[in-house]
Amino acid sequence: MKIYFGANGIGLGHVGRCIPIAKRLQEMGNDVAFSTYKEAVEYVKRENFPVFNAPPMYFAVRPDGGVDFRQTTANPGVFSVFIFLRQLRAEIEFLKSYNPDLVVSDSRISTIVAALLLDIPVTTILNLYRITIPRERRFLRLAKIADGGILTVIGKVWTLSRVVLIPDFPEPYTLSQNNLGIPPSREKKIRLTGPIVPTMPDDLPSVKEIREGLGLDDRPLIFVPISGQLEERAYLIGVLKEMLRKFPSDYNIIMSLGYPDASTEPVKDGNVYVYDWLPNRFEALKACDLLISRASLGTLTQAICYGKPLLLIPTPSQTEQLNNAKRAKELGVAEVLDQKTLRYDALLSAVQGMFSGEYRRRASEIKRDVSQYNAIETIVESIIDSK
Repeated sequence: MKIYFGANGIGLGHVGRCIPIAKRLQEMGNDVAFSTYKEAVEYVKRENFPVFNAPPMYFAVRPDGGVDFRQTTANPGVFSVFIFLRQLRAEIEFLKSYNPDLVVSDSRISTIVAALLLDIPVTTILNLYRITIPRERRFLRLAKIADGGILTVIGKVWTLSRVVLIPDFPEPYTLSQNNLGIPPSREKKIRLTGPIVPTMPDDLPSVKEIREGLGLDDRPLIFVPISGQLEERAYLIGVLKEMLRKFPSDYNIIMSLGYPDASTEPVKDGNVYVYDWLPNRFEALKACDLLISRASLGTLTQAICYGKPLLLIPTPSQTEQLNNAKRAKELGVAEVLDQKTLRYDALLSAVQGMFSGEYRRRASEIKRDVSQYNAIETIVESIIDSK
C-alpha cells in the first residue's frame, strides 16, 4: 500500500513521532511519503523519506519565544483562512500526485479535509484537541471570539477522520488531559495509545558504555534538548547557554539545539557539550540523570518512559505546554520554572533540588507502570485497519 503522512511542521515533534511509525510501515512493505513544512522538511529528508513541501502555517513569536496571539491572528497565522486554503489546495495536488491508499494526519486539518474530498481513508494523530488562548487580560477578547468561532470548528474537524489516536498514557498518567476536552459524543473515535518511543532503554547499551562513548565521566549528567519552532527556541537557547556555562563543575551537561540540517559534532564550553543536532538523543536520555526542557508532550512522555525527572520551562503563553507541565508536576516527576522570572540562581537551586531521591523514585515507579505500552505497533495496526 501507499501511505501518506501530512504532519504539522511547527517544530519537529510531529514529524519526529511520525517517522518511527513510517519506518515500521515501510518495513512491512508499504510505500510512504510525507507532506510538511518549515524545518520539518529537512528532518524528513534526513530520514530518507520523499517529502512534499507544503505552504507553512505558523505561530507568531515574541522576542522571548512566547506565542504572540495578536500577531498570529493579524499577520495572518495559524487561524488564517487564506493560508488554510493554500495548504488545502497543495494537499489535494500532493494527494492526486502520490495517489495513496491511506492518509495519516498529524495535527493537520488541511490533510484531513483533502483526504475526505478525495474519498481516501484518513487517520488522525493528535494531542491537542482544542486550541486554547490564555485567559490573560490582554488576550481575553480574542479568546472569547476564537472560542466561539474557528477554534470550535477546528475541534470538530479532527473527528471527521475514522479514528483519532492520542500518543499519551491512559489514565491515571495522562499528561494531556487538560488539552483534550473531547465532547462525549465524539469519544468513541478516540484512542489513547501510549507514547511513541522508537527506542526503548533496554534497546541501548549500558549507561556506562554510553557515557564512555560520549566522552563523559561519572558526574551527574543533565540533558537539555530544546524543542519548538526555530523562533521559539532561539530565546531559551541563548538564556540557557549563558547560565549553564556558569554551572559548577559538579555536572556534565549536554545541550541539543534541534537543527536537523546542521553538524552532529559537539562544541565544548567548559563542562557543557552543545550539539546543533544530536543524532543519538535516546542514548543521552538513557545516560542522563535530569532533563531540562520545554514541556512538549513528546519530550515529557519519552522522559517518563526512561524514568527521568524533569525541570520544565514551558513556552510563555503556550497553554498546551503550561498544562503539560502542570500535570507532570502533579504526577511528581517534574518541577516547573517560569521563563519570565528565570535567573541563574533559581535555575541552579532548582537543579540541585531535583537530585532529591523523591523525584527519581516517582519517575522510576511510573516507568514500571507504563512499560507495557507499544504505541508504534498500536498506531500501525489502527492505520492499516482504517483501509
